[in-house]
Amino acid sequence: MNTALALSVAIFFLLGVPIAVAIGLASIIGIEVQGRLPLLLVAQRMFTGVDSFPLMAIPLFILAGNLMSAGGISHRLVELAKSIVGGIQGGLAASCVLTCMMFASVSGSSVATTFAIGAILIPAMVKHGYPAPMAASVQASSAELGVLIPPSIPLILYGVSTDTSIGQLFLAGIGPGFLVAGSLMALVLILCRLRGIGKTDGADRPRLGTAFVAALPALVVPFVIIGGIYSGVFTPTEASAAAVAAAILVGMAFYRELKLADLPDILKATVISTSAIMLIISGAALFSFLITRSGLPNEIAAWFKDVFESRIAFLLAVNVLLLIVGMFIETSAAILVLAPILAPIAVAYGVDPVHFGLIIVVNLALGMITPPLGVNLFAACAVAKLPVEAIIPQLLWFVLTVFGALMIITYVPAITLWPMQTILGITP
Repeated sequence: MNTALALSVAIFFLLGVPIAVAIGLASIIGIEVQGRLPLLLVAQRMFTGVDSFPLMAIPLFILAGNLMSAGGISHRLVELAKSIVGGIQGGLAASCVLTCMMFASVSGSSVATTFAIGAILIPAMVKHGYPAPMAASVQASSAELGVLIPPSIPLILYGVSTDTSIGQLFLAGIGPGFLVAGSLMALVLILCRLRGIGKTDGADRPRLGTAFVAALPALVVPFVIIGGIYSGVFTPTEASAAAVAAAILVGMAFYRELKLADLPDILKATVISTSAIMLIISGAALFSFLITRSGLPNEIAAWFKDVFESRIAFLLAVNVLLLIVGMFIETSAAILVLAPILAPIAVAYGVDPVHFGLIIVVNLALGMITPPLGVNLFAACAVAKLPVEAIIPQLLWFVLTVFGALMIITYVPAITLWPMQTILGITP
């Protein structure tokens, strides 16, 4: 059955079949080849895969991100970021990174971050003399903070698929998120200085006090989410509902840019995004069940232990594997299929499961900005109205920077685990 599953998935991917359909069809072929399992298992396992309370957070965080974009919250966060770092050479590009980090603290989605922030800052950077490919590269790479800074949809999926605390994963994402953000900000400031770009970034910089007051209602939303989770007021799933309520309140009552007439389109966009993710989750649940039943995880674990004697070598091999996988497979599907297999092996090597979750997510986040299936890459190109090949040379610096941060995150676990140890008092 393992051979049938692997060959089927590979053939469907090469034919360009959508990921959710490819995984589902490959699973059905695997069941038919084995011949001892009823086809009723398909519907049963696909339903069980999405019948999970924590997964309810996904549509609600997507909805919160869409409400923020339509309600003027993203615009205020942009103005606040510009007032903080916009006065220096390259400050506008640094503002893009900082805004994406703030927006990520509510949306949980890198694609939503790309469209919400990129629609404002890519044209602004081009207006200030930034080459359009560089502006798109800054936005595409910065938007991946949407899956690192809590809340994060990929971290939710990892937590569900490996039975790891989502609250601990959210807390662990803070350190890696700030490291990646800081690395990207340093890169854009250096590039702007070397290339003589961004010398007029401070021309339309708003006053810090004015921008902060205007953005204060928007800043309440992430504090409600993160503060509510770690004060014990609500669970991460309940926090997603609180985020929606806060986004509606801020967008309608404070900024008055969110109208009732906007809600049908926002809800439609949310349903479409949620349906795509849930279909992948349900297909991956069936696929993972068959993979586990076949005994493949145990075979892979035994192979890893024979080939890689040390934890350092194992983590390096996993990073190489995930970098390749992330280039060709959508992040959600990759997590749902690989995390249940790799996480127990990592634990056997002495790697904390929370730390390993961040390694997987940061690694697969790189796949969001690398061809051929980089969703952030295509989203940024759509906003900038550029072909993908036009930004590849500029993007290389950003990919290398994030990869360097990934290596630090991989081999310095304290960056990931210190918030959990400090705030929750949990020692790995």
